[in-house]
Amino acid sequence: MSSDQSTSAPGLALARKLNILLDTAEAEGRKITFNDVRDAMTEAGTPLSRARWHYMRSGTGPAVKKVELLQNLARFFGVNENYLIDGDDELPPRVEAQLELLASMRANKVRNFAARQLDGLSPETLLQIRDLIDEQLSRGDTDEP
Repeated sequence: MSSDQSTSAPGLALARKLNILLDTAEAEGRKITFNDVRDAMTEAGTPLSRARWHYMRSGTGPAVKKVELLQNLARFFGVNENYLIDGDDELPPRVEAQLELLASMRANKVRNFAARQLDGLSPETLLQIRDLIDEQLSRGDTDEP
């Protein structure tokens, strides 16, 4: 049982990093599809099948040991070529900044959705609710390490 966990841990770490990179690209306004990745990897000389991409993103299947593929993926996403290889979970500064922006954008979507749902309330009540949401959001930001 522990051997299954040890073989899946690298796969899960890689999946987490790949999904973070995809989220970061989306925050930058780029929606990356499998075809985009496949074409870039083919051009770089490390072809990638849809099945392999799926298990790399889900953390299932065999561990990816092809260093050149991981380096080409890192280059494609614009991060250090060892980011997907190293066990280090530290995010590149650009990725970290984009994730913070993405979290803020998602919080704004929630705020906008709530505002639409509260359409019948008075302007004063809506402003009070907005202030409460902003206060909660800023508390969440200051509580994190």
